[in-house]
Amino acid sequence: MSAWFLAFAGLGLAAASWSTWVHYTLIADPLSVPSCDINAVFSCSQAYTSEYGSVGGVSVALIGALFFAFVLLLTFLTQQSRTARANLPLYLFAASTVGLAVVLYLGYISWFVLGTVCLLCVGSYVAVIGLFLSSGAAAKEPMSSLPSRLSRDLSTLFSTPSALATTVAFVVVAAAAVTMFPHPSEAAATASVDGQTLGGATGPAIPAAQLKEFEDYLAAQPRETMNIPTNGAAVVVVKFNDYQCPACGQTHLALKPVKEKWVREGSGRVQFVTMDFALERECNAGMQSDVHLAACDAAVAVRLAREKGKGDALEDWLFANQPIMTPASVRQAAADVAGVTDMDARYADVLTKVKADTTMGVQLKVASTPTFFLNGIRLPGLRPEFFDAAIAWELKRISGAK
Repeated sequence: MSAWFLAFAGLGLAAASWSTWVHYTLIADPLSVPSCDINAVFSCSQAYTSEYGSVGGVSVALIGALFFAFVLLLTFLTQQSRTARANLPLYLFAASTVGLAVVLYLGYISWFVLGTVCLLCVGSYVAVIGLFLSSGAAAKEPMSSLPSRLSRDLSTLFSTPSALATTVAFVVVAAAAVTMFPHPSEAAATASVDGQTLGGATGPAIPAAQLKEFEDYLAAQPRETMNIPTNGAAVVVVKFNDYQCPACGQTHLALKPVKEKWVREGSGRVQFVTMDFALERECNAGMQSDVHLAACDAAVAVRLAREKGKGDALEDWLFANQPIMTPASVRQAAADVAGVTDMDARYADVLTKVKADTTMGVQLKVASTPTFFLNGIRLPGLRPEFFDAAIAWELKRISGAK
């Protein structure tokens, strides 16, 4: 049975270690695109960079790697004693029960809240479930005997120098890994553009070297021609959006400080435009199947709400209530939040404007939501501080060209 324990723990450690490396890379290089990012549905970066990707500043992936390393350590240590070896299934069953609760929660968050599947995370889930089932089948003693058995085996552990040294080494390495793993809020130095510090309300400061690399990346990107009124703005930020898309909701919240900053300080030089790209066939001819069944209704509702000056309020409601969105709930929210009472009568007419947005998105080869453009430059997924830096860089470039 120990072979099964080792197999599942090894699988979990491999998946969690790979996940940890991907999370580390995303923090160190926000322009990186992990190989596990296949499309909007199968994307590990959305999981790692979300608010659920860390607990208390510690990467969930790293916690998983340490869990599986602990299982391997426990399996090794219990081989030193026949009694401890017999107790191993009981210990692993207790540990994997906790692990199972965690992966069920993370699985729910991934699918129902974030709307994405992290393939590397799935590897960890399979490993935890495998450990739970195999240890549960092998455990012959009642859980009530766990405290007394654990007490005896710990006494043996502390009296065995090699086992104690191995345990201490594991604790030291685990603590070092947690301490050394970078946190998104950490930055080596503060960078500025036109004398204005980047970060602050929009996110952590950006190291100067990383800012230079980012600006070089932007300068090398091609620009798409976009027929969008600028209203005199020098910089136009376009978001192709689906109100039922979890990632659109995340960026809506994450980028609010950036938008508020430039609306407040930009003196009309920066304009933010939301274009509809509903992942639903009724208003998006580029879709072969419906991904979201209330996305077209939501797009129409927000347009009608804007006429009443309530567009922002309805957007906030829609993004906060994505799990319960239906055509009926969208209509009810439009009435309650924005006072829109004629949505049914005007639906077909307004839907033609939504379709025009999605047609432009198809022409621009928009494949997922959200997709951002900055004066025609297609932006990768960016943390708020880099989004802020991109706007500042484009303003500086335009000013320097005059």
